[in-house]
Amino acid sequence: MEWFHYVIGGVLILSAIIIVVTVMLQQSQQQGLSGAIAGGADTFFDKNKGRTIESKIAMITKIVAGVFFVVALGSVILFAFIK
Repeated sequence: MEWFHYVIGGVLILSAIIIVVTVMLQQSQQQGLSGAIAGGADTFFDKNKGRTIESKIAMITKIVAGVFFVVALGSVILFAFIK
């Protein structure tokens, strides 16, 4: 095995662990039946959602998931042509 097999594998394992942790840290967005019927009310926290910890965790999840996808796709393409 080449050295980059270990590097790519390590990046995939680390990003998978980070994705699992950040998804587990996110709060549930369920409003229940009353929220579906009456509609969600805008609050101060909804308007400033971009500054909360939950939004930062969601952004980290999206970035790490993108890194995982790109590295996984790149490794499949790279390993298909290297024998």
